[in-house]
Amino acid sequence: QVQLVESGGGLVQAGGSLRLSCVASGSIFSNSAMGWYRQAPGKQRELVANITSRYSTNYADSVKGRFAISRDNGKNTVYLQMNSLKPEDTAVYYCNLINWLHGDHWGQGTQVTVSS
Repeated sequence: QVQLVESGGGLVQAGGSLRLSCVASGSIFSNSAMGWYRQAPGKQRELVANITSRYSTNYADSVKGRFAISRDNGKNTVYLQMNSLKPEDTAVYYCNLINWLHGDHWGQGTQVTVSS
């Protein structure tokens, strides 16, 4: 069973930065695609960014140029560096792992709150 544990959320002023981390248990991390999603109150969960096992990345238009996703296979960890944060970035951020053999897994989420 894969477990994902996020950390790094918190309260930050607009224009500030945060770095989220997600550590995966088990041995399938390096062969899995990883993603960050977010869900604001009253809204659907949306993709923020993802990174494939071959390090190809994809970003939501709303975060391009401000956020950066990266991964460290040696640490089973995916990161989301968030810069120039805006109040509309406020949400619970979830880590996601997709593996062709072991399926789809989610973390418990970490709250990011950006004050204006």
